[in-house]
Amino acid sequence: MTMASLASVPVAGQAQAAEQVGQPAERAVAQATSGAVAETGDPKNLTELRKEAQRSAQELEDATRALEKRRAEFAAAEKELKEKLRALEVAERQLAQVRQPVSRLAEMLYQQPVGADGAASFMAGDSDSDTLRALAMVNHMVTIRQHAVEETSTLTLHTQRLAAEAQEMRAGNLLAEAQMAAEIDLLRKKSDKVVKSLTQALVKLGIKIDKVEKAALGCNPLRAATANDYPNGLIPRTMLCPLQQKGFSLRADAAIAFVSLNEAYRRQFGRPICVTDAYRSLAEQQSIYYRRPGFAAVPGKSNHGLGLAVDLCGGVERFRSAEFNWLEKYGKKYGWYHPDWAYRSPFEPWHWEYDPKIDSVV
Repeated sequence: MTMASLASVPVAGQAQAAEQVGQPAERAVAQATSGAVAETGDPKNLTELRKEAQRSAQELEDATRALEKRRAEFAAAEKELKEKLRALEVAERQLAQVRQPVSRLAEMLYQQPVGADGAASFMAGDSDSDTLRALAMVNHMVTIRQHAVEETSTLTLHTQRLAAEAQEMRAGNLLAEAQMAAEIDLLRKKSDKVVKSLTQALVKLGIKIDKVEKAALGCNPLRAATANDYPNGLIPRTMLCPLQQKGFSLRADAAIAFVSLNEAYRRQFGRPICVTDAYRSLAEQQSIYYRRPGFAAVPGKSNHGLGLAVDLCGGVERFRSAEFNWLEKYGKKYGWYHPDWAYRSPFEPWHWEYDPKIDSVV
């Protein structure tokens, strides 16, 4: 489902729309999970899973924006509904006021009836002033009653229309909200299945993840941005994804991209990428900064503390070696690049960083 699909749900929709809700999302779930985990070490499969996970993240982001927009529309619709209900109350009071003169006149007529004698006296021409006054009152009552009946009929139709509009608006709001809830629920299920398949593929590639069936939180690419909620160097280990290289970890999206890069590197050189450092806690950054001044960023300022940088060995650390040149040429495809400052000051050919914006795979 995309933002557009949510935004198109009318405030007062039709019931049959609810039957169609979620069908595209259900198909997407089936497509995303059918044959998701291929044979061990298949980087193409991992790439497809990364793409699918990225699409899931985008769909959820779009759905969230659409939900916020729909909630604003709900608020406006509720305001309009309250105004209609207030108008309905006013109409009911007006209707009650209109009915009062009719009842009062009927009561007066009962108390001062114009009988047969009064009418006969009027016809004979010998009626007194009381009889004439009573007949004039009757005529006035008939006129007022006719007007009151007409106005009452109009107000009744008006109140009925307001009540119907209010009921339709309320039903439409409830239907639209139910439709959104159903679509977002399906999107979440789809994302969970994609992440589960991606996690299983990482395990087959040598990533040591606990609770695979529950899609370990630290390797969930949809939660990668959550790491930004923590200060540099203070990201909890549970929010980081381990690499194939034992003892090292990165932010989820950076880690998964590095695994893909590592598999391509393995095919080229027959061995995995050699890693000397990855995520670095604030204490570790302080230790390196004071032990090797000029060769480490100020604590709290390093990309290592964000889980977005690695220090490499195995030939990459030698400037213009075959390994360095290969990584420089193909690394950006996976989002990994050698920053400009590392070419000059300080000169660090071993330092590489991840930027999801240049990751062409996803």
